Amino acid sequence: QVQLVESGGGMVQAGGSLRLSCAASGSAFSSYAMGWFRQAPGKEREFVAAIRWSGSYTDYADSVKGRFTISRDNAKNTVFLQMNSLKPEDTALYYCAADRYGPGSVRSSAYENWGQGTQVTVSS
Repeated sequence: QVQLVESGGGMVQAGGSLRLSCAASGSAFSSYAMGWFRQAPGKEREFVAAIRWSGSYTDYADSVKGRFTISRDNAKNTVFLQMNSLKPEDTALYYCAADRYGPGSVRSSAYENWGQGTQVTVSS
């Protein structure tokens, strides 16, 4: 089991940037694939980005490719989501998730551990 705590959310104008962090506690963080998901009001939770345990493989939703970058620091048990060129449609509650020994899935059901989320609001 791993416990996840997200931070770094906030309010920003369109075109701005934010960097989300997800700190993990517990054992063997480096064995987990990590994912970022988001959920806007009235919408289903959707995949944003994922990274495998080594950081050698990443995947992104088409809507964020070229604007968002996922990375991890296994020595600090932390995964990051750098978000640039933010748009109002990026407004959502952003969740960090962990999948032990996972491939970095786009499916939320693949992830066993979830944080509480951090709110991102982008104004036009």
